[in-house]
Amino acid sequence: MSTKRKKRDSRAALVILIVVTILLIIIVGGYTTVKSTFDPKYQDLIKKYSSEYGLDEAFVTSVIWTESRFDPEAESHANAEGLIQLMPETAKWVAGKIGLDADEIDAKDPETNIRLGCWYLHYLSNEFDDVRDTVAAAYNAGHNTVDKWLADSAYSSDGKTLDAIPYPETEQYVKKINIAYKVYTTLYSF
Repeated sequence: MSTKRKKRDSRAALVILIVVTILLIIIVGGYTTVKSTFDPKYQDLIKKYSSEYGLDEAFVTSVIWTESRFDPEAESHANAEGLIQLMPETAKWVAGKIGLDADEIDAKDPETNIRLGCWYLHYLSNEFDDVRDTVAAAYNAGHNTVDKWLADSAYSSDGKTLDAIPYPETEQYVKKINIAYKVYTTLYSF
């Protein structure tokens, strides 16, 4: 089977998975359950910084939902913090890039966290030609790791998109982002 056909079949399977997931959630729990499960919070801040950094607001909302379910106190096992789950080193690096004192930032403060996270997503979007799945993979696995995958024909046929993701965690992460994105673009207007 050709790489293009595999990629097309994989995308078709993902779309079917997303639609079936949404339908099951609606059938089992109803529209209200879907809305409450994915209820977006901090939309004023997400809108502000998505706009400032030229990002799709639904994508940023999807990243935050996937990372923390909108819990500003969230901490990962790897020490990522806040709504958009920034690693402390990344938060300090981004703070320096946007003119904030890296030693004075509070990565759990919703506005600071969303601002830093949006700048970083903007950086990744520029790095990976705004290919949403590649940006999401880089957010999860690291941009250096994704650079290596894109350079490997086993994972990318064109050097811009990922035909396969070798880390199961990252593959699942990208799927979760896509499910959330479909919900946000279907049920909400940004």
